[in-house]
Amino acid sequence: MSPVIAKAAVLGSPIAHSLSPVLHRAAYAELGLDGWSYDRFEVDEAGLTGFLAGLDSSWAGLSLTMPLKRAILPLLDAISDTAASVEAVNTVVFTEDGRRIGDNTDIPGMIAALRERGVDKVESAAVLGAGATASSALAALSRICTGPVTAYVRSAARAGEMRGWGERLGVEVHIADWAEADVALRAPLVIATTPAGATDELERAVPDRPGTLFDVLYDPWPTALAAAWSRHDGAVVGGLDLLVHQAVLQVEQMTGRTPAPLAAMRAAGEKALTTGGTV
Repeated sequence: MSPVIAKAAVLGSPIAHSLSPVLHRAAYAELGLDGWSYDRFEVDEAGLTGFLAGLDSSWAGLSLTMPLKRAILPLLDAISDTAASVEAVNTVVFTEDGRRIGDNTDIPGMIAALRERGVDKVESAAVLGAGATASSALAALSRICTGPVTAYVRSAARAGEMRGWGERLGVEVHIADWAEADVALRAPLVIATTPAGATDELERAVPDRPGTLFDVLYDPWPTALAAAWSRHDGAVVGGLDLLVHQAVLQVEQMTGRTPAPLAAMRAAGEKALTTGGTV
């Protein structure tokens, strides 16, 4: 019997740095899916409609990164409740009848990455930053945090956005100025959602007995904050943990095979980061 031929890919702009092909291909190899391929395509918002129109019935699914997580919404036939809660889709699965179904695996991926490190519930938390990833962090916290979440932001506009997401997700969100971000490090769980270098200034403020840091970056790794956190014997969850856990869920949805091989995917990601390879 000839192998099933199926295609998947990650879209975004920029996309050359993406580790998704490494993770998904490792999963296909472990699962024996010889006819499956996973590639990356540089696609921006203007080119998204045309790209989708060019896909044939051999396509199983897509992973989406910025700036497409919201641009894809009007082009889908249905989205999951999880994706609707943050108005962002990072996973599209194509059904046999040609429908496009959107989901967000970032949120359950965050929860799974924290659970893997023993964090199931926290009484309060702090979020550094207020971009798209911060809204996913709030959605994850709505399921595991029993108390308030303090968001540290740089502008009034961002503060308003985080309050709005908190109200929508049922999370008690307090706003603090970024200038006070050193206070955030005293929370039992700190989620850093900022770009590379943004939290470097905080490395000297890590307390003697820190809780758990979830830094969503994976390259460069460790960040200055994550390294300082580890030196103080605090628990650290990294961006690769998030990337692997959300990719596990994507593989399961696109292939219909469960469980996806978490260990093999993580090993492939770690190797790629060590060697500098993303193909």
